[in-house]
Amino acid sequence: MPLTRINTTTGTATPEELGCTLIHEHVMVGYPGWELDGKAPRFKRADAMSRALDQMQELKDHGLGTFVDPCPMDLGRDVEFLAELSQKSGMRIVCTTGAYFEAQGNTFTFKQVPLEEITEIYIKEIEDGIGDTGIHAGAIKIATGHRVVSEYEQKLVTAAARAAKATGAPIISHTEGATCGHDQIDLVTGEGVPVDQLLVGHSDGTTDQWYQRALAERGAYVGFDRFGIEMFQPDDVRIEGVLNLVNNGHLERVMMSHDSIMCWLGRPLPFAQSFEGLLEMLPKWRSTHIFREIVPKLKAAGLSQAQIDTILIDNPKRLFARGLGGGCC
Repeated sequence: MPLTRINTTTGTATPEELGCTLIHEHVMVGYPGWELDGKAPRFKRADAMSRALDQMQELKDHGLGTFVDPCPMDLGRDVEFLAELSQKSGMRIVCTTGAYFEAQGNTFTFKQVPLEEITEIYIKEIEDGIGDTGIHAGAIKIATGHRVVSEYEQKLVTAAARAAKATGAPIISHTEGATCGHDQIDLVTGEGVPVDQLLVGHSDGTTDQWYQRALAERGAYVGFDRFGIEMFQPDDVRIEGVLNLVNNGHLERVMMSHDSIMCWLGRPLPFAQSFEGLLEMLPKWRSTHIFREIVPKLKAAGLSQAQIDTILIDNPKRLFARGLGGGCC
């Protein structure tokens, strides 16, 4: 049955309690098989917690109220770590159910499991909790590959849509190269989920502003959520995309985040041999980058504080409120 409050790793919240929200960030990520890499550094939990706590404090200093971590279940998700981090830092954290796209996910089991059972698994993680942790997912992750949605991905997206319809939880997506956003909308809405219960992620991975505008015109939220990853796209191009949507009447469809990672399990192959090396390559890829540099640039380009608040406060609130019992705020 539809949720009446938003699930967090330490309880529940109302949409109004979310406050300033980063909608697509990660505390911890590890690609399937990372633990098999004998050349990778050992994971040190205490060090990881200390690092994450320091970064959460920085985010609190910038006024962040909610940190959404849409890590799929097969990419190193550790909800107990997230809950402990939330308790120690005072930062509200939302975790997700759902699995990654075929080329990079841990696919064998879900290829054998029927669609109906995957749907039940997703619903259980939202309504009853993840495993025996007592921690409930607050959103659903979907992911599709480059240009073509595979049969496996179609099954997972369909399961996610059915779980979203049953629970009211929002869907946060991953796209490769800013492709297949329309396919995601078609699959999700085809199961009866309102289009504005979906955030099409990584839509900033293109210079095609018509693609971004078309997603917004269909009613989906459009994720400019990789600020700081300039190996994929210069931030100035992302800013131009945000301004284009705002100037064409789609302010209420824009979401901003970084897809940042605080702790990497294993090595971040093929990009670098170490997480430290990757961070050296991407000096702006930090979860505070939007507050430090992007918001001032958007204001210099003409956006008001009220418009910034719409993007960082009101739009996440609407996304989470959309499917709750009682409807949108």
